[in-house]
Amino acid sequence: MQSDAELVRLARAGRTAAYEELVRRWAARITGLCHARVKRAHLAEELAQETLLRGFRALDSLTDPDRFGPWLCGIALRACLDWLKAKQNAQVPFSVLGSEFDPDDSLQRAAQRDGTVEAELERDEERRQIMAEVEALPEDCRTVVLLYYYQDLTYRDLAKILGVSSATVNARLTKARALLRTHLSHCRR
Repeated sequence: MQSDAELVRLARAGRTAAYEELVRRWAARITGLCHARVKRAHLAEELAQETLLRGFRALDSLTDPDRFGPWLCGIALRACLDWLKAKQNAQVPFSVLGSEFDPDDSLQRAAQRDGTVEAELERDEERRQIMAEVEALPEDCRTVVLLYYYQDLTYRDLAKILGVSSATVNARLTKARALLRTHLSHCRR
């Protein structure tokens, strides 16, 4: 398996397949990082794509190919900050998405499919509640949780991406899990 640095060199030489491999390796991490910053799952993918495109366009400006991951994370953070500064966080009405995303139609199709609408609604509500609690975590905890669960990374990988020690990653995950347990137990009462 080629290192990120080798793939950067190949991509700079015009081999687009090399950058495609970098995208496969980093897309989930970048999406998790974007989600942690903007606190909106539906925007995370968009911002991750923007990041990967910016990275491709600016690949020649990367001075140390061995630092591709942290460099790309920096681009992701700037993309998120650009979005936040522009205040483009207006909500999109369901009607814009078309009839296939209409909540009422979705419920009717679910009822016709297997009659478990109540169970589906409960699962959806539970997922929404969990994501709301994750998005309400302090930024350092939110970032590590989303990166950890978006892609099955080791503490060492997370430490490298975030520029902290593995012990700090462990402490942040422990704190985040405790906060989530506390908040979710209060919600269920």
